[in-house]
Amino acid sequence: MSLRSDVPPDTLSVELAEDGVGVEYLDGREVFYRGVPESVGERIRCGPGKDVHVLVTDESETQGILLYVNDRATDAEILEDTGVGRVIVENGAEEALFPGVTARVESHRVVVEADPEAADGRVFVFAEDELGERSYELLADG
Repeated sequence: MSLRSDVPPDTLSVELAEDGVGVEYLDGREVFYRGVPESVGERIRCGPGKDVHVLVTDESETQGILLYVNDRATDAEILEDTGVGRVIVENGAEEALFPGVTARVESHRVVVEADPEAADGRVFVFAEDELGERSYELLADG
């Protein structure tokens, strides 16, 4: 298995639609996360083996930053060309993804926590594997 490293993200175009969330990469390709994101509290614990992507939009909700958490399959050059970032979080460790957003790994599960007010935008988490995908929006408890 090849060693992967962190890759800083760029700002990408975002479209919040009735049936999901679209992101346009810097190279012009687009990804569409299907389904209305489920509103959850300030934390989501993703299942083991899931590909976890975290998107934080700006206040206008038309731009955002997308990070892959613990993606070990995508070459850094591809991520750099698309503008998607990557962060590798070791088991038992915690990393700041954005202001107000952290990720940690517990027993092969990625846990994303957010303070949406500190993030200064909306925080989405997409967890997917070959069996399906789930979308979440982290909201302030209360």
